[in-house]
Amino acid sequence: MQDIVRKTEQGVSRSREGFFSRITGLFNRTRIEESTWDELEELLISADVGMETTGKLLDRVRKRARDEKLVEGSLVRTALKEEMTRLLDVPARAGVGISATGKKVILMVGVNGTGKTTSIAKLASEYKNSGKKVLLGAADTFRAAAIDQLKMWGERVGVDVVAHQPGADPGAVVFDTLDAARSRGADVIIIDTAGRLQTKHNLMDELKKIRKVSGKYDAEHEVLLVIDATTGQNGLSQARSFTEATDVSGILLSKLDGTARGGIVLAICDQLQIPIKYMGVGEQIGDIAPFDPASFVNAIFEEVA
Repeated sequence: MQDIVRKTEQGVSRSREGFFSRITGLFNRTRIEESTWDELEELLISADVGMETTGKLLDRVRKRARDEKLVEGSLVRTALKEEMTRLLDVPARAGVGISATGKKVILMVGVNGTGKTTSIAKLASEYKNSGKKVLLGAADTFRAAAIDQLKMWGERVGVDVVAHQPGADPGAVVFDTLDAARSRGADVIIIDTAGRLQTKHNLMDELKKIRKVSGKYDAEHEVLLVIDATTGQNGLSQARSFTEATDVSGILLSKLDGTARGGIVLAICDQLQIPIKYMGVGEQIGDIAPFDPASFVNAIFEEVA
């Protein structure tokens, strides 16, 4: 748990020093006035929490302030942190499935440029370090560079990669990857897919086919959507489209360390009810951490020295 806290603090440092530092400053006042709520609303929206989620969050906190007669800044801040944590604590999505074999198949989806391939390498390293045998599948066959990049990361991490030639049928790559997983006794299979734009419906249909092929394998199935934290509200439209196409079960939020607008985390959890499973918190292979709501909220409100 200490490692999760440390990595979370590392990942949100820019957000903590930016908008959330100003939010924290609001609560250093002796009493909360009406103007304070207006300032808080503006700062939350600026931090990419979004209009809808900001409104919901402030309604809850203001109601608590009235009901519990909270007027001191520190007490209102505590209520805000508690409501944020509650909002981020999204239950696991149904339909992921558990297998008696103990095997796990992770389908990685997301648009180009989100850091998907690097995130795959980080996940593979985490599983390998925990004693699991990992196999990667290069089903992004539309770009030769994507196949080469996954092979390069496979070599660095020390895990095998199943790949076909560029332009090959992605479904065939998935089929062969799962076949190889059976023969090699892999515990965790992570499959890369093309970085499709959410507006390309034909490519979304291809993702559905890949999901259907992988779904026949006796294992626990995860569909992780990689969202670049620096894209802000645009990440919401990505998440909606990919969820419709592949039944996303969780989100890996990459490049969290690269944005001062970490509030997008709140918007995703509130509006989509998709749990954030992992955070990318740096450029090194070990810079990934499971997402913990309480650790995240505590980290962004930590006083900046």
